[in-house]
Amino acid sequence: MAYRRTENVVRRLAARHDAIIAAAGALAAEAGINAVQIGSVSQRAGVATGTVYRYFPSKTELVAALVAAVSERELSAMRRAADAAPGPLSALAAAITTFAARALANPKLVFALIAEQADGAADEARLAFREALATELGRLLSVAMKGGHLPDQNVAIAAPALLGAVVEGLVGPLAAPADEATARNTVQAITLFALRAVGVADARARGLVVQARMP
Repeated sequence: MAYRRTENVVRRLAARHDAIIAAAGALAAEAGINAVQIGSVSQRAGVATGTVYRYFPSKTELVAALVAAVSERELSAMRRAADAAPGPLSALAAAITTFAARALANPKLVFALIAEQADGAADEARLAFREALATELGRLLSVAMKGGHLPDQNVAIAAPALLGAVVEGLVGPLAAPADEATARNTVQAITLFALRAVGVADARARGLVVQARMP
């Protein structure tokens, strides 16, 4: 019986932790990274401010935990899409399409956790998220290059450049407005741009874009 009570406590603690992270994510998605304040998060999560502090002793740690959770979720989605693809170029196209579609579905959150000017909290965690995304794109580029599917290029430059293009083109301040009706075309356009940028011939790039599935 004591073991069951312990399991219940663990589940409640985990659920409260997840609720706090979800509240922080909702605030970031609505008003940006600077809106993630302990007091606001506690109100959104429906818990006392002291409860939030017990899980996250500072705003920096809360933002870092939010970034880590989103990073794990987005990278996992990209990897699943790439792993399901039939070849290296298809994997690259699938990963870009997946990230682009998910970013476009929640643009303010992605911008907040990658590129938004912030008050200094958890910049290290946000940089780690960008590095992880660039590393994943670099891995896919390297596999395609080794298989002779892409021209030789400096992956350390190409991968961050691709990430920058996708983020700026979809969720940055200069991005063209996109709604539900235009989302597919927007995602396909940014994927096509990315594939052309790394040296995929236009006809082949267009075929890959058509094959890539929106999540």
